[in-house]
Amino acid sequence: MEELIYERSKPGRQAITVPKLDVDKKPNLIPDEYVRSTAPALAEVSELELMRHFVKLSQLNHCIDKGFYPLGSCTMKYNPKVNDMLAALEGFKELHPLQPLDQVQGALELMWNLQQSISEITGLPAVTLQPAAGAHGELTGLLLIKAYFKDKGQHNRTKIIVPDTAHGTNPATATMAGFDVVEIKSNKKGLVDLAALKAVLGPDTAAIMLTNPNTLGLFEEEIGSIQKLIHEAGGLLYYDGANLNAILGLVRPGDMGFDVCQLNLHKTFSTPHGGGGPGGCAVATKSTLEPYLPKPVVVKKDGKFILETDRPKSIGKIKGFYGNFGILVRAFAYISSMGSNGLSQVSKDAILSANYLRARLSSHFNVTHKQPCMHEFVLSASRQKERGVSAGHIVKRLLDFGVHAPTVYFPMIVPEAMMIEPTETETKETLDEFASILIAIDEESKNDPETVRNAPHTTVVRKLDEALAARKPNLRWRRES
Repeated sequence: MEELIYERSKPGRQAITVPKLDVDKKPNLIPDEYVRSTAPALAEVSELELMRHFVKLSQLNHCIDKGFYPLGSCTMKYNPKVNDMLAALEGFKELHPLQPLDQVQGALELMWNLQQSISEITGLPAVTLQPAAGAHGELTGLLLIKAYFKDKGQHNRTKIIVPDTAHGTNPATATMAGFDVVEIKSNKKGLVDLAALKAVLGPDTAAIMLTNPNTLGLFEEEIGSIQKLIHEAGGLLYYDGANLNAILGLVRPGDMGFDVCQLNLHKTFSTPHGGGGPGGCAVATKSTLEPYLPKPVVVKKDGKFILETDRPKSIGKIKGFYGNFGILVRAFAYISSMGSNGLSQVSKDAILSANYLRARLSSHFNVTHKQPCMHEFVLSASRQKERGVSAGHIVKRLLDFGVHAPTVYFPMIVPEAMMIEPTETETKETLDEFASILIAIDEESKNDPETVRNAPHTTVVRKLDEALAARKPNLRWRRES
């Protein structure tokens, strides 16, 4: 392993020369107890050494620019670099949240146009761009539902129905919003069981949180019946947009009967994410929920764009100022460049990629549900588990081949689950290479299981003690004395 930057330190070397202070020092700006008495023990290296150090560090992380990233339900697809360039334009990058509205008309116009685009994509008329990411959007949507029933005096509606194939954050979000969670089991096809749904419906039903397609990558074929049952019971339908990459331009949540949905802009509409990267979210609703949207709301009035704050039924502010504005720029650039035909092609290609991979791998891994999938699919490594090789072992072995692991052990209704989403941006050659790697690992589980169990072998950090890492995480580096 490359020696650490401190080990390369030599007295007197400098990466930067700081100019001498040319203004008068103002005393007492910092209390004495916070002023250092000795200089920090920083590494002394040249600029070239410093640059190489940080470039090498950046190359240790896996990213979509470096290799295949089939992380299911997270849509880790390649996003055009031009959208990053547009977000970095001076008028957007230098935007200050406290500027007068007449100086930020371009930014407000972009947000307004993005709202119109999202309304068209979802089939829902009212949109807010405030939430910071997916789970934040879920919370916003459920707070809208809560405000709606409170306004109607229906305080008895306290239960949120969550299928066992729902997106993972749904139960936690519902609890955080103050609802009681009712889980329903799937049927043999991996879809919502209508009998189980009917059994839990009642005057206390507030909503159902549904991911469609669900986390098995399967489309809810009886969505018409589901929405009818929920609405007849007086409840609402919440759409989790984590899997929107599967239905762009093909079907809209509003047309399926959903009342509110969140869209993860960083998954579907061009923002590199993962590893703590930036997020952005939009929440779209039917007109019945529009009065409760977070304020301020971007509206067009007399040819100008304003931030409307006079909204007495609003749930209040969810995020400061304009939200994650750079993410909004990227999303609008992506939607505008793709157009309606391009967006529908995204979903068609994602569906084709997933079904192609699923067919190639189905004879080597168990596939629990036989119908065609949408944009992602779930394999089970239960066959390999019988040989002493788990799904966790397999995905760590993938790292030795330069491939990021798919989602593992989720959804929990599938034993030894590996959720794979190839996305629309990968070539057939990449998909074939990935399939060949997984098939080779399957062969290793038969002939050389120890190699798989001890993986990874080529990464900078080898196999970790996961229990220790979870219970006693080491979150900072300390220089050895």
